[in-house]
Amino acid sequence: MLAFLFATIAFSIDAMLPGLPEIAADLTPQNTNNAQLVLTAFVAGMGLGTLFAGPISDAIGRKRAITLGFVIYAVAALAAVFAQSLEFLLLARFVQGLGAAGPRIVGLALVRDLYSGREMARITSFVMMVFIIVPALAPAAGAGVIWLSGWHGIFIAFILFALIGSAWLNLRQAETLPPAHRRPLQARMLIASAREVLNDRQVMFCTLILTLGFGQMFGLLSSAQQLFGETYGKGDAFPAWFALMAILSGSGTILNATFVIRYGMRRIAKWAYIMQTVVAGLMLVLLLGNLLPEPLRFPAFFFWAVSLFFMAGVTFGNLNALALQRMGHIAGMTASIVSAVSTIAAVLIAAPVGLLYNGTAVPVVAAALICSGLAWYLMRYLDD
Repeated sequence: MLAFLFATIAFSIDAMLPGLPEIAADLTPQNTNNAQLVLTAFVAGMGLGTLFAGPISDAIGRKRAITLGFVIYAVAALAAVFAQSLEFLLLARFVQGLGAAGPRIVGLALVRDLYSGREMARITSFVMMVFIIVPALAPAAGAGVIWLSGWHGIFIAFILFALIGSAWLNLRQAETLPPAHRRPLQARMLIASAREVLNDRQVMFCTLILTLGFGQMFGLLSSAQQLFGETYGKGDAFPAWFALMAILSGSGTILNATFVIRYGMRRIAKWAYIMQTVVAGLMLVLLLGNLLPEPLRFPAFFFWAVSLFFMAGVTFGNLNALALQRMGHIAGMTASIVSAVSTIAAVLIAAPVGLLYNGTAVPVVAAALICSGLAWYLMRYLDD
């Protein structure tokens, strides 16, 4: 169930990928690159929504806050079904992102209500193992929906997703935040909680590192359809290749769940960023030097893309657990600030990277090299 809640974000992004060419042709034929904004608008809305989702859940409970998020998400998806312009679609996607913040962020606070530290990281990794199935299947599901009903039909699938998630939560999950531990939505208390989070050195460094991690991943996602289709000629098989990429990279969550108790969250995340810095640096040299023969160009790109998602599998859960380790009493507020800042700032990285697409993988690989290198450097300031 938690994996389903966490998967709201992945499904909302990845299921849209096969629809971007049709959206571009219908709504922005004069500049097809603008179709990528359908993804970044959603992520921007999600980033803003996380500022409110956590504090609301601290006040009214986890289940009510998640259900409210699903309602907003479903209403925005219904509006998008009737979109006839790119501007209206972007607005609907932004609001949809606001709602999606509820299941994702409050779900994290729900986990923190029950677990902490390395045990939280282990549980989050198990959730991510199930969650990885969604990005693997979402593009194929989106392609099937488009084949049946066009790109508008994807938003009907989002509505069904919200109905299933909210029903599952309310029927199967007990409330984890009892009334006695709730914090009213009062300006004084909210400011005090936010100040405590913002003044915590560990939380802020985790947030900055997560920003770099999300930024490079969102950058790749923004250009994924074009890279697979236009650059490497795999457009027709894009859902299958994307599914394989997600399944292979899912091994990162398995390894993290297996070894995080023994080696610790910080050490594993640090080595993941070292790995990506080396792999992205080598890939960039091969691309800029045009050193790859034609038969090896797509396999090399695919290997690098898998490594990027692998890195996400062994860093995001650990960094969130490190950020929330000392913040159990204000888990909702902490999850909100960490996710809001890292997501919104990541959009500022990903949007230009996506718009810099030039028919090659150079922009996204260069972004990964810079972001992972900086993240590796900043890891030295974290405590395990």
